[in-house]
Amino acid sequence: MAKQFSHLDGSLRQFIEAQAVFFVATAPSQGGRVNLSPKGYQDTFAVLDDHTVAYLDLFGSGVETISHLRENGRITIMFCSFTRNSRILRLFGSGRVVRPDDPEFVELRANFGLAHPGIRAVIVVHLERIADACGYSVPYYELIGERPVLDAHHARQPEEKFAGRIAGDNGHSIDGLPALDPDHPVPSHVPR
Repeated sequence: MAKQFSHLDGSLRQFIEAQAVFFVATAPSQGGRVNLSPKGYQDTFAVLDDHTVAYLDLFGSGVETISHLRENGRITIMFCSFTRNSRILRLFGSGRVVRPDDPEFVELRANFGLAHPGIRAVIVVHLERIADACGYSVPYYELIGERPVLDAHHARQPEEKFAGRIAGDNGHSIDGLPALDPDHPVPSHVPR
């Protein structure tokens, strides 16, 4: 049932592009909590090459992925089909955070949709293992549409609100690991 792949071929890329949600898992090196986050907006994920993927990291209630990547780089991304064709695809790798003021960010930004006002960073993942599984027990769900709530919320926030998040709850993980630096740019400074 399960198969391992040497690279992201055309079939795997098509599967990834067809999914409306993906899941990101990270953990600290010692103790602490494992984090698992669902991510939406189909235009926030991109396959960069056969062994590299990236996604837009939007401001949210926590910053676990960034703190864990800063500490150890370990990350797993999972795609799961909820249609008649069952499949689970896991991308295991080493990730890094690219800030909006990093010169590489401008180049990466071209791979994603332009309409997301709350961009915190781009997460780039070099893949070390690509494997699928059957997904036979995953239920069927019908996609009604993308939920616009997060983008709408970010669009209403002043720069001061984002600056407060950077200095406050986005400055460290729930386990106290460092996350965003105090000089992290607010989203309105992101080049469009």
